[in-house]
Amino acid sequence: MSDPLPDRETRLTKAVRVRADRRKAWARDGAPSLARNLGQIGALGWTITVPILICLAAGRWLDHHFASGVFWTAPLIMIGAVFGGWSAWRWINRR
Repeated sequence: MSDPLPDRETRLTKAVRVRADRRKAWARDGAPSLARNLGQIGALGWTITVPILICLAAGRWLDHHFASGVFWTAPLIMIGAVFGGWSAWRWINRR
């Protein structure tokens, strides 16, 4: 039976190193400006909104083309929201 401890140590060591690097960068560069923070919030919002709007347009087109009410629109909006949330989560974790 293999011991999962080395994997935990690796993840913990990496997390500590990333936090220390961020702390050094903050000490060197200072806190981000208000404009930068607002820009990041805006980019994050568009990262979530754009896939939803694209799926909404595709769903409306499919519903109009097949005369199916909201058969395509509703699930495509949900798919767009899931994809937008996943994209935002990845973007946040890279920062």
